[in-house]
Amino acid sequence: MTIRVLLADDQTLVRAAFAMLVESAPDMEVVGQAGTGRAAVELARSERADLIVMDIRMPDLDGIEATRLLAEDEDLAGVKVLMLTTYDTDEHVVDALRAGASGFLVKDTKPGELLEAIRTVASGESLLSPGPTSRLIARVLRAPAEVALPDALSGQLSERERQVLALVARGLNNGEIADQLGLSPLTAKTHVSRIMGKLGARDRAQLVIVAYESGLVRPG
Repeated sequence: MTIRVLLADDQTLVRAAFAMLVESAPDMEVVGQAGTGRAAVELARSERADLIVMDIRMPDLDGIEATRLLAEDEDLAGVKVLMLTTYDTDEHVVDALRAGASGFLVKDTKPGELLEAIRTVASGESLLSPGPTSRLIARVLRAPAEVALPDALSGQLSERERQVLALVARGLNNGEIADQLGLSPLTAKTHVSRIMGKLGARDRAQLVIVAYESGLVRPG
């Protein structure tokens, strides 16, 4: 299946470079380019994009608000967002993940890593760059030392599911979670999918945020 990619960045040269790279992949095609967040939302609707590579900072409507509009629109709910930032310490990334982005990349990432990131996010299988993402979220949220798990979370998840969620927040993939808990990779994947369904999370990125905001996982 060909991944239909939309590129959203206010720098024309950046979009052109990414377009050449994406078009070089046999399993991807660029279906549109946007210089603002608002244009990205409109093109996502008209061109039926599968994934948007979106810059955080753009005029008219920034990437965070554009992502929020995509997540709130039922017709566009399936569109994945891969957020671009200049620095991996950009605290706005957390707002982007809260809004519905599935992961983030720094703009100076290697070409092959960008293509693999697009495939990863488009598949919905795993969180992109889980280590940096979880460390960033931990630093920004600064959860207190002792926080009781909210009733909404403790009542919905079993003890095993809470264990799996904590490991997702630490950046482990399904195979690593399976090794940690003595499960098969398929069982670990099933647990993650079930947790996402129970908590209404779009992807693993939002599970990381839920884990930190609830106090299930604490910085450090």
